[in-house]
Amino acid sequence: MTTVVQKTGRKLFEKHLEQYAPADPLYETYTDKKGRTKRRKRELPPGLSARDAKLLKSVNKRAHYLDKGFSICGFRFGWTFIIGIIPGAGDAANAGLNYFLVVRKAKKAEIPGWLLRRMLLNNAVSVGAGLVPIIGDVFVAAFKANSRNAALLEEFLRIRGEEFLKLESQRHENPDNVKPGAGKEPGEKVPGKTEGSGGWFSKKKSTKSNNGKGKDREVEDKNETDSTGPLKGRPAGPSSDDNNKDRKK
Repeated sequence: MTTVVQKTGRKLFEKHLEQYAPADPLYETYTDKKGRTKRRKRELPPGLSARDAKLLKSVNKRAHYLDKGFSICGFRFGWTFIIGIIPGAGDAANAGLNYFLVVRKAKKAEIPGWLLRRMLLNNAVSVGAGLVPIIGDVFVAAFKANSRNAALLEEFLRIRGEEFLKLESQRHENPDNVKPGAGKEPGEKVPGKTEGSGGWFSKKKSTKSNNGKGKDREVEDKNETDSTGPLKGRPAGPSSDDNNKDRKK
């Protein structure tokens, strides 16, 4: 009976934790055909350059081990919680790890200023809470600033990838902020992107060239009409057959 109560209490505890903790940046859970819950590595968003894909993989992996590398009774924690137990020095070390291993790496993806400030705010909340003994450490472990920052980066890069795969005429986001195709090397092929697929600029260019050809054709037809056919506003002159008939008469 005691075992059943403990099991039920642990499941309830895990359920409440999931409501407050961000998703694991490296793994996702799924249910197989036999109804068993398993986990697998998350797939990267489509449309990313090789540079962005590499950066996102690195950030997700680091955030996972800093926040969710270990599990006890359904409570997942990482090196951030373990280091944070050390008074004073642990909090300073965590602040450095959170910035240098995650935020500074994310900056290489050319993220906008507002996103960088949001990541730094998450780090500030984590560091501030860590100053409170015991309760603060538990809050830091549940808050998981690195996983939150990894989720922010992944969502931003997902939008960037989607915008890059679209035609220019179908894009909704400001390209100066999202920077579709950022980090793409010359000649690099991004899966899902059809090179030379057109878009607003190419359509405009082709329309302009077609209009130019049409105008040239109209001028040629007009010249041919002026040289071979009757001119507009003038009576048609006698033909050669009419002249021959007049001579016979």
